[in-house]
Amino acid sequence: MMQYDTALSCYEKAALERPMYAEAYCNMGVIYKNRGDLESAIACYERCLAVSPNFEIAKNNMAIALTDLGTKVKLEGDINEGVAYYKKALSYNWHYADAMYNLGVAYGEMLKFDMAIVYYELAFHFNPHCAEACNNLGVIYKDRDNLDKALALSIKPNFSQSLNNLGVVYTVQGKMDAAAGMIEKAIIACPTYAEAYNNLGVLYRDAGNISMAITAYEQCLKIDPDSRNAGQNRLLAINYINEGDDKLFDAHRDWGRRFMRLYSQYNSWDNPKDPERPLVIGYISPDYFTHSVSYFIEAPLIFHDYRNYHVVVYSAVVKADAKTIRFREKVLKRGGVWRDIYGIDEKKVASMVRDDKIDILVELTGHTANNKLGTMACRPAPVQVTWIGYPNTTGLPTIDYRITDSFADPSDTKQKHVEELVRLPECFLCYTPSPEAGPVSPTPALANGFITFGSFNNLAKITPKVLQVWARILCAVPNSRLVVKCKPFCCDSVRQKFLSTLEQLGLESLRVDLLPLILLNHDHMQAYSLMDISLDTFPYAGTTTTCESLYMGVPCVTMAGSVHAHNVGVSLLSKVGLQHLIAQNEDEYVQLALKLASDVTALQNLRTILRDLMSKSPVCDGQNFISGLEATYRNMWRRYCKGDVPSLRYMETLQKQDIPDEVTTKTSDPEKITVSGDNFPSTVKCNGFNQVPLPMSTLTTSEENGNQSNQTTNSSKPS
Repeated sequence: MMQYDTALSCYEKAALERPMYAEAYCNMGVIYKNRGDLESAIACYERCLAVSPNFEIAKNNMAIALTDLGTKVKLEGDINEGVAYYKKALSYNWHYADAMYNLGVAYGEMLKFDMAIVYYELAFHFNPHCAEACNNLGVIYKDRDNLDKALALSIKPNFSQSLNNLGVVYTVQGKMDAAAGMIEKAIIACPTYAEAYNNLGVLYRDAGNISMAITAYEQCLKIDPDSRNAGQNRLLAINYINEGDDKLFDAHRDWGRRFMRLYSQYNSWDNPKDPERPLVIGYISPDYFTHSVSYFIEAPLIFHDYRNYHVVVYSAVVKADAKTIRFREKVLKRGGVWRDIYGIDEKKVASMVRDDKIDILVELTGHTANNKLGTMACRPAPVQVTWIGYPNTTGLPTIDYRITDSFADPSDTKQKHVEELVRLPECFLCYTPSPEAGPVSPTPALANGFITFGSFNNLAKITPKVLQVWARILCAVPNSRLVVKCKPFCCDSVRQKFLSTLEQLGLESLRVDLLPLILLNHDHMQAYSLMDISLDTFPYAGTTTTCESLYMGVPCVTMAGSVHAHNVGVSLLSKVGLQHLIAQNEDEYVQLALKLASDVTALQNLRTILRDLMSKSPVCDGQNFISGLEATYRNMWRRYCKGDVPSLRYMETLQKQDIPDEVTTKTSDPEKITVSGDNFPSTVKCNGFNQVPLPMSTLTTSEENGNQSNQTTNSSKPS
């Protein structure tokens, strides 16, 4: 530093003696830049260029300083000013790739992806070694489903982020072997690359290997204990294999306490405590598109009494589709409010919720993809609820209630929850069938001469225990066949492993048909015509697949269990009038399937009436359903008006227990964190856009969402 001071003093004296000494001003700018004083550096370069307008070194240095200043102000929260500085940098050096790259990052953060693509491509053109620009371009193309172009953008064989993202692209395509190879190479290139382990876990989960998925998530958490993606993916994965012991609850509870520390909580609200006044209900979700959750949220959006239950939708949809547009039009037509919040910080969304005076905020995602539990952690609404999207407790102490019913969660359930359970009078779900479903086909056994069992659940739910039970059924029904559909079956190794497992259980592979993802929803629904009997999974039962099966006339055999995830089929079948297809144990499950298979005439008779039976049941009665839901909301609000708030009681208990993860409270909006100049890194690049939101499948509802690069809180919605 002393040398800088001495040199600066000498240059200042030289400039005083020779006011036209351009080099002195330029060198003074370099010194100020190296000291972190960007504004003074820029002032010196301006004086230099005033004296010598064509001094190329000074122009280049000015571009570098302006780019650094742009990144600094952007990180401090003023992204528009950052963009202005980047563009000004290009006015001094029009081919400065780093300014172009940072413009790409900024436009990506602003969700202006077309502009981001332009500047990333320019950066790559002027600097073919800019792996970051190439990587981020690939992520955008992947998010836009242009997978071929995304794959073509691999330039550095040892650049871990590109390798990881290529692995994600292959996973989206269902090419599990290629995906695993790329992600493993990413880990070899960078053994501490935590999110690569997370994405490896997602890959294992999609391939049905839950134990290896959990191991990969836990490895990610060893490297990065605060990885939200791996933490939530681990919780989701445990549901596939756990029957509901304390370890499952403890994992959710511990995550919730740790996560809540990252946010300050509001502890006062201006909402008038009038128990009978019209209420404002907020629904927050990323799944208002052709996605499994959308089939269960449509009824509330349509049938709510908007005069007494004013609806505000917070939509975090990544890629809107025709269903998104239809939902939005219906909400607005009824007098509701629709807010697009994709890309907005969760704390800012919490401020929006307060500004909208939401009385009851309902989140529909739980620990699945693109959730907004960060907003819920701020406790922006006086009453907070979780519903539909996740079959367990969120573990988050700021959520008051979890909506369920007496079949999915009986009053004597042993399953623990952080939230208080509230049971709707009928089923906790209301299914709105796809208008693209098409007609019910005759049971295929009439033409085939043999029984076909089937399941369109995702592979993660088809555990080794499930396969053992299914093999018992198939082996007991001569000439019967099994049809299973899920995305990973486009991969030969996944298919072979699945078939090999069944062969070891005594079922010949020639009796099994494995179907990959079917893109069009109509074709997906018509694929149910291939099966006579649907077999549910356990301990994580199907939801959307069960509803689809019944609507297409295919009876489903399910099994009761000790946790909500296990009992969803129990709730659905009970309300449709198919209680006789609910088994209490594995042996009974097998016997029920065999009994159904023994009478093809009875199967056909049931098939002809099942859609009508379901359509007239509480599972599809939106008007009646909404009456029960609104009565439940009213009761929640009355309790709040009396000072009965479950989440506050729970948080008070935590404080009395003197738990280290102490809760902080506030009454004003969250403060903005700023980055000081002293702490600002001297590097020009701010590689902030290789972590992009998850691309989601918008065509079939029985498959899970795909992966994302670096942020993979992957969804396993009710399917």
